[in-house]
Amino acid sequence: MNVYDSEQILQRLQTIGYRQCDSPDKADLIVLNTCAIREKAEQKVYSFLGRQAKRKQHRPELLVAVGGCVAQQEGGRLLERIPHLDLVFGTHAVGRLAGHVERIRKNGGRIVDVDMDGGRAIFDGLEPLEAPAGPSRFVTIMQGCDNFCTYCVVPYVRGREVSRPPSQILSEIRVLVGSGVREVTLLGQNVNSYGAKEGYGSFADLLKKVSGIDGLARIRFTTSHPKDLSDELIDCFAALDRLCRHIHLPVQSGSDRVLKRMNRRYRRADYLDKVGRLRSVCPDIGITSDFIVGFPGESDEDFADTIDLMRSVQFDGVFAFQYSDRPSAPASGFAGKIDETVKKRRLAELLDLQETITLCKNRALVGSVQQVMAEGPSKKNYFQETNRTALWTGRTPQNRIVHFALDTPTPGEGMMAPGTILNVRIEEAFSHSLRGIPELERPNQHGRKGVDSHAA
Repeated sequence: MNVYDSEQILQRLQTIGYRQCDSPDKADLIVLNTCAIREKAEQKVYSFLGRQAKRKQHRPELLVAVGGCVAQQEGGRLLERIPHLDLVFGTHAVGRLAGHVERIRKNGGRIVDVDMDGGRAIFDGLEPLEAPAGPSRFVTIMQGCDNFCTYCVVPYVRGREVSRPPSQILSEIRVLVGSGVREVTLLGQNVNSYGAKEGYGSFADLLKKVSGIDGLARIRFTTSHPKDLSDELIDCFAALDRLCRHIHLPVQSGSDRVLKRMNRRYRRADYLDKVGRLRSVCPDIGITSDFIVGFPGESDEDFADTIDLMRSVQFDGVFAFQYSDRPSAPASGFAGKIDETVKKRRLAELLDLQETITLCKNRALVGSVQQVMAEGPSKKNYFQETNRTALWTGRTPQNRIVHFALDTPTPGEGMMAPGTILNVRIEEAFSHSLRGIPELERPNQHGRKGVDSHAA
């Protein structure tokens, strides 16, 4: 979501003459877009801002601005703590950013804007960037959250849940597709509840409309709250060819006791039932998840339940974090804080288990043919030992990373343009990626042979 927000920040600054540069040393304006979901991310904010003091001393005309969740959370306290900071703008103030910058340039002074309008005005003026950086782009469909999980600050820094009108979403995607985008990821804190307040129809209805856009090859979405995962949405994985066979479904814990303290509003059995239904409808679906270890009061037995759930589900991948207190989140006041060494040990055990599971699942794919959308050149030569050249990196519909090479010299640009969908036979499997060779004469997902540069 921060990637999309950063694109919108750049879009608005371009309207007043700014252009992106490749180094802070060349910048007239430095904008830091922030996240407050983890303590470590917030610490990085202050570290980065501290390093800007010398730049400001040498170039007093340089403007330094902070946006995003930390800006919303801290507000004027940031100006007090960072004397060389010029502008603080919150999560609902992106649309007012350009005006604030112009006022400071003209009149000087310092500005704090953390007003939360609470309405759909936060979506006014959202536009895609003029020049997409690749074949895949993010599209925000909603803002905020109504779930109030006890560990989370999102409702306090991004506000209550507001859905974007479907007409705006569809219009933006059509513009993106017209400029060469082939895959979109629909973004929201809980996309499963899209449109519930506004009467826009369900999220499944929106997916069906997006799937009808000519020229779009793939659709992804994130994030899904398990309590709102409907049968209608599950059925979309079987009914919509363009919907990628992957879902990120954060569970956070395998213990009913911890889930209740987290205010997740589902039980372990509910989660397992929905995973079962997903795999019944779409047997090859990739399922990833989030976990928090060391939540206040988490016992060894609670953590054992989490490990047991991981073994039961066999996730394709997970994101896992040690619990940390966040301002405004109710869990910051909970008793039973877990020792840091225990949290670290539990996290290591969880990640070790998942690495084993992922490697096993990846190895099972060796010899199979996977449909891969090419994203761009690989950063490393993964095929030196076989005298092949690693040319590209891409992803399968299940969101697995694939590095692929050809036995022949580098193909023409038209053959391997970003967004090309091709069949790749997997030759090697690792913990975080697959490697293989394109089969240029095998049928692709649209029934034609060879690579597919223009398929819808």
